[in-house]
Amino acid sequence: MLMDMDVVVTLLTIAVILLSIVIVALLVAVTVVLLKVRSLMKNVDAVLNNVSQATEWLSPVKVFTEASKVFRRKQ
Repeated sequence: MLMDMDVVVTLLTIAVILLSIVIVALLVAVTVVLLKVRSLMKNVDAVLNNVSQATEWLSPVKVFTEASKVFRRKQ
């Protein structure tokens, strides 16, 4: 009976170690994915900011205002 308890304790210890390794691996994987998503979102934010500025500059009011400023300076 004592030998059976030793086997059970050993198997439970192995199971706990394996589960701990799996949990640590999952935490590392989630952290890596979150860091990559953060990096990707920074790039998306920069692109959207550039598109926003380009769209703002291409509005007809802005174009005519800037053109009139240029012609006023030359006179």
